[in-house]
Amino acid sequence: MPNASSWSASSPLLLLWEDSSGTRIFLSLLYAVLAISGTLSNVMVIYLVFSFKKLQTTSNAFIVNGCAADLSVCALWMPQEAVLGLLPPNSSSLRSAEYRLLRGGLLGLGLTVSLASHLLVAFNRYVLITKLPSVYQALYQRRHTGCMIGLSWALALLLVPLLPGLWTPGSAQQPPPRQTDGSSGYTALLLALAVLGQTALLLHCYLGIVRRVRGSAKRVSVLNFHLLHQLPFPAAPPPPRRAQRRLSSVSVLLLCCVFLLGTQPLVWVSLLGFFLRPAPPALQAASWLLLCSLSAL
Repeated sequence: MPNASSWSASSPLLLLWEDSSGTRIFLSLLYAVLAISGTLSNVMVIYLVFSFKKLQTTSNAFIVNGCAADLSVCALWMPQEAVLGLLPPNSSSLRSAEYRLLRGGLLGLGLTVSLASHLLVAFNRYVLITKLPSVYQALYQRRHTGCMIGLSWALALLLVPLLPGLWTPGSAQQPPPRQTDGSSGYTALLLALAVLGQTALLLHCYLGIVRRVRGSAKRVSVLNFHLLHQLPFPAAPPPPRRAQRRLSSVSVLLLCCVFLLGTQPLVWVSLLGFFLRPAPPALQAASWLLLCSLSAL
């Protein structure tokens, strides 16, 4: 396998150590914008759910869990990257291996729980809409919901220490050490396959919801048609169900497109680097940027 380990051994997450000062400043500003917008939006969602009792549902519990994970990226990790991009390359803060592990841990913890929360939300809505109410109530009891949320964090805490080469592939300002084995390449491959599998499950859930809603709406429309012809008086015009169905489909489509835009570039860059040849460093950095920006989007 040609250069299986060079994908993550030769490129940091986003700031390339050989970049010019202008590129560093631009990326630092981009980090700052994502950090501010992502922190404010996630905090607002958490505040709204805790402030209004009607919003305290099982589905929103998973959304709040994802927002808390996104804060690990937006409020804790991104501001550090924004500051590090403005420091000189010989800064002592950039040479600390422990500090790089801390930054990588924050990033890995936040991204893992966030992706797991996306899947939990999709599966929750899928069961709610396509299954019987008794099935939903039995599956999503308060205790079961808490266990699902706890397992997402336990999984992240288990994976982050086991994958240090993935979350900390190098310093933002200095070249990373050359690795002699392919462990990082296989780690990147496992990440790509995991995200690809999660994407398939998420799309299956949302497309199943769309099919169920469209089928239910068609059955209701046929039933209303027969009932209206049996009434002795003219009935009021039916509500714009077609427009509502179209709006729901567009909303689901936009949600899926944003998720695919944030996750799939890293997946295919990882697969390309493992099986064929490493992608250009700028493309690798851009794929990581899109994945990290998912916490703000």
